[in-house]
Amino acid sequence: MQRNISSRNKYNNNNMKFFCMKLFNVNKNRILRTGIPILIVALLAFCIHYVFYSEDISKGLEENLIRLHVVANSNSDEDQALKIDVKNAIIEYMETKLKGSKDINESKRIINMNIDGIKKLVNEKIETYGKNYAVKIDIGEYPFPTKTYGDITLPAGNYQALKVLIGKGEGSNWWCVLFPPLCFVDVTHGTVPDSVKEELKNALTKEEYSIITAAESDKDIPVKIKFKILEFFQNSKMKFSGIISKIFNVSN
Repeated sequence: MQRNISSRNKYNNNNMKFFCMKLFNVNKNRILRTGIPILIVALLAFCIHYVFYSEDISKGLEENLIRLHVVANSNSDEDQALKIDVKNAIIEYMETKLKGSKDINESKRIINMNIDGIKKLVNEKIETYGKNYAVKIDIGEYPFPTKTYGDITLPAGNYQALKVLIGKGEGSNWWCVLFPPLCFVDVTHGTVPDSVKEELKNALTKEEYSIITAAESDKDIPVKIKFKILEFFQNSKMKFSGIISKIFNVSN
């Protein structure tokens, strides 16, 4: 009798084990069928959200900042020294002219009014080096990599800039921010003065300002993560644009 009960229990246990395994396999297949699409949709939604977020933040920064971009003729020591002298001369020349400008449109108007003066200044510097390089100067939108100025970091993107191209323009770049005036302050000690930060606050939204001031700090991890996501999307977009440009240049 005892043996019959044990056999019955063993039979029931085996049946239960078989039933559980079958149920698990059915549910596993169902999870695989429904879970993976849900995960894909969630990932797509996340990416779409941050693509739009990246575009919104980048657009705000790009529309409210003016950068200075000086490109050397080559990477020779002499051409690089000339580049530094040129950027120093432009900064000194424009500092007094842009002083007090609180509006990006006013700043662009002032810069445009002084293009000829800047070009004359650059040509004078070139002459002191005994060179006869051509100079191209204009204001437009140009791609910039991520760049840190003291405790402020600007993500990669296409920014409005005063671009000064010396000679062949095949050397290393130098850049800063003309408006708000980061070019005109000393950030060698790792911090941007409060007065300039105040101008940045006035020029940007609260979210844009928090992104660029907390990017290098571990104090605000969520903002730092947002910056890294923003940086990733903008760098990817710039690389893609570069590939497309090369394809069209080759085809032309």
